[in-house]
Order: sequence, then structure tokens, then C-alpha cells
Amino acid sequence: MTDLLEKCSVCGALLDEEDVFCANCGTEAPHTAQHDAGQSGATWRHNFECRGCGASMSWDASARALRCPFCGSGELEEKNNAKALAPQRVIPFALDRNRAQGVLREWLRRGIWRPGDLAATAAIDEMKPVYVPFWAFEATTHTFWSADSSAKPPGAAGDWVPMTGEHRGRYRGVLIGASSALTPQETSALGPFDLGRGRKPEEVDLENVIVEQFRVPRKYARPLARQGLENLERDACAQYVPGTQRNLKVNVRLENLISEPVLVPVWIMAYRYRDRVFRFIVNGQSGQAWGEAPFSWTKVAAAIAIAAFLFLLMLLFLAIANR
Repeated sequence: MTDLLEKCSVCGALLDEEDVFCANCGTEAPHTAQHDAGQSGATWRHNFECRGCGASMSWDASARALRCPFCGSGELEEKNNAKALAPQRVIPFALDRNRAQGVLREWLRRGIWRPGDLAATAAIDEMKPVYVPFWAFEATTHTFWSADSSAKPPGAAGDWVPMTGEHRGRYRGVLIGASSALTPQETSALGPFDLGRGRKPEEVDLENVIVEQFRVPRKYARPLARQGLENLERDACAQYVPGTQRNLKVNVRLENLISEPVLVPVWIMAYRYRDRVFRFIVNGQSGQAWGEAPFSWTKVAAAIAIAAFLFLLMLLFLAIANR
């Protein structure tokens, strides 16, 4: 898709065709610069910004004491009447508080290297439902690929045979995180979301929950989407190479690349174990989870000791056998 670039009327910075605001000074882009299917507008919200991690979120009207759900900091700076990018679709929460806590308790019982009393003694410090921003991309692809295959024809002298081909694909719902507080590892680990269950923003209560604002402009999300689509096409083309493969290369052309801003539901928790606090996040739709957990150094030391003991036994056995 060809980008039509204009300049900001205030600072002169180049505007991407899908920009709602200038990434340099924040000035609203002219409507003539918005050519994306499903243009997104802006809304005015009473926001606050965390001085600890830099997360920017809308006001939780039901909260008595505001704390950042991402880092737990209470140092929040109010941003009255801040302009924010409005989502086009919101994925509502399917997991309530009790089910999200159950996901955490089940997760704490897993892992061979975790302390044995972790599940029993860990206590939840903070637990917040947060709508986290993502860009949802879709595109059609036309790919030419080449690879070496071990499935050589009868009578061939070499070990590998070259193959080429082409593939056309259609992808929807390729999500790129637009959060400034969650790491790429966390956003990736949350797993897929069923965007088909999304609703219009006015059909979801966004006033009494925390909504993180979009901090990654679409122009910076687009290269990540292209890379993700290329990876998907590489996996798709690999299925056409019989036997063992090597040197798989793809030349992907993207067509009709469009995107929309969406909000997805995430339970963000902080649990405490022996005066240490760890973060845990749960996909509020599917229950997919990711978190930080302490190591049991006692178990690690015991495993090292057992491995060393077995190694010494092996050396002793070899020495006796060689006599």
C-alpha cells in the first residue's frame, strides 16, 4: 500500500497516511491524511500518567485510591481532558475476578524449579482489569519462495534438490501491541484474541475500568506487522517443501494492508512471596497467562549436587572398567 505523506501544519513533520496525531508535536492530523479503511477518531478523556513506568491510562471512576496497575506505583500525574485515540473495537472481559485468580493459583503450582510453598503462601497484592491497546492488521499476501529439499528424485547425485513456488494468503487479526507498559514478551505471551467477539466502544463500559491509551503510533506498528506477516508466510510456504528443508527464503508482497485500533481485556496482578513482588497477567478472554515466578535455589543446588554425584559415579565406573 502506497503511503501518501503530508506535513504537520505546526511542526512540519511528515504525517503517515493513517496518523490521527502528529507523532512529533501531537497536533491533530488533517482529515485528508486519513485514507485507511475504517478511519479512527479521537476522544477526550480524563487521564493520568504513571511516573514510575510511564504508562498512560484513562481514569477509573470507581477507584478510591489510584495506583498504576502495571508497576504498582502511586505516583500518578493527572492529565485533564487529554486527547486520546479512540478504539474501533473492544473485546469484552469473559473471565471474572474469581476465575482470573484461579488461573493464577493453578499457574503457581506448576514449574519444577519453583518453591514448594509458592502456591500456598503467595498473596495477591493488586489485581486490576485493564483494557490494553493493540493494532489489528489484515492483509493479502503474494509470496514467491525457494528452498532446498532432501526429497531428491531417484538417480540424483546430490543430497539436496532446489524447489521454488508461490503462495497467496489472507490474514486477519494480526495483533501488534500498542502498550508502553507491557513488554513485547508479555503482549506476545497473552496469546490470540477472538476479534470476532469485539463490540463497538459505546457497547462496553469503559468509564469504570482502567483503559491504557495508545502509545505506539500506527506508523511504527506497521513494520512489525509486516515482519509478522512475513513470518506467517514463511511457515505457510514451508509446508510445501517435502522432506527436510534448508535455505527457505520468501519474497512477500503485501496488498490491501489495513488496520484498526482495538482494546483487549487483561487482568494484571501483583502477587507477593517472601517480601518480593512479581507481576502476573491473564488474557481476560481466554485465560492464557504469563508471569514472573521466584526460583527455588535449594532445588537448583540439589539438582546440581545430584548431577555432580552421578558424574563422579560414571567416572568411577569407567575407571574400574578400564582396569
